[in-house]
Amino acid sequence: MIRVCVVTTVHNRRDITLLCLKSLAKVNKEGLNVHIIVVDDGSTDGTSKAISEQFPEVEIVKGDGNLWYTEGMNVGINAAFKHNPKYILMINDDQIFDVDFLQYMVETAEKNEKSIVGALLLLWDQPHKVFQVAPVWKTWLGGWRHWRHQTVWSVPERPWEVELIVGNCILIPTEAIKEAGLMDSRRFPNFGDAEYTPRLRKKGWRLILDPRAKVFVQPNTIPKSVKDLCLREKIDFLFIDLKKPQNLRRRFYAYWFGAPSKIKGLVGFLMFLIRFWLRKNIEGDWAERQKEPELKEVFRNKLV
Repeated sequence: MIRVCVVTTVHNRRDITLLCLKSLAKVNKEGLNVHIIVVDDGSTDGTSKAISEQFPEVEIVKGDGNLWYTEGMNVGINAAFKHNPKYILMINDDQIFDVDFLQYMVETAEKNEKSIVGALLLLWDQPHKVFQVAPVWKTWLGGWRHWRHQTVWSVPERPWEVELIVGNCILIPTEAIKEAGLMDSRRFPNFGDAEYTPRLRKKGWRLILDPRAKVFVQPNTIPKSVKDLCLREKIDFLFIDLKKPQNLRRRFYAYWFGAPSKIKGLVGFLMFLIRFWLRKNIEGDWAERQKEPELKEVFRNKLV
């Protein structure tokens, strides 16, 4: 039996968390010893009580509401170490899973030495549409290019090697975590995965995405537009609060530590600022209008 610990951190979305656990309960666990750990970071909506009643086998670790995503996951990973798993599956709680997704991820990890395996993320309201999968670093475009128009029909049919795996669903050997350390919650309180899988890659671990492992995720909530904020809020969002997605300090850290090299990270960050000013930001409306090659063509030489 291969031992896998599933780790997630949650805060005040009881019904979504329960939906996730219901989905995990139906997953094919043949040949696997699966233990689930939920870090409840100060929920006040009865999340822990509901989990205990409906899923008594799930281990709950309590937080005080100040862990946020990255430290919450670190706390869960430390709890997982006590069970001596071969793999730790890091997941978000706002997703549901294909019944065989974990079988495929473990199979791919077992077949490929020193590998980290990600799932094929699909939007649960548009289940054909790929979400935040296989971003590629483009210095002159201003950083990580996330694909906008990919579908289940445009990705490779076999697992392929990537440059970064977003943190929604990642299978990581415990050995890799012990080698690389935990995520950096000081610089990235809310987006630790932006730096973590590139760090693992730089340490010699292969990042592989398995298209057979399908996970259906909730679409991201659109954050407030900075232009609609008052001056004090703009300063907070852009320069002070590292938990905000628009924070420029956090973005610089992500580029400096997560880019293929520090010089590419610095140039990419400067290009991001210039392109943002020109309204040709690769994360904005301009990117939505750009044509994309199919990922099966982009990664045709990266199949494993």
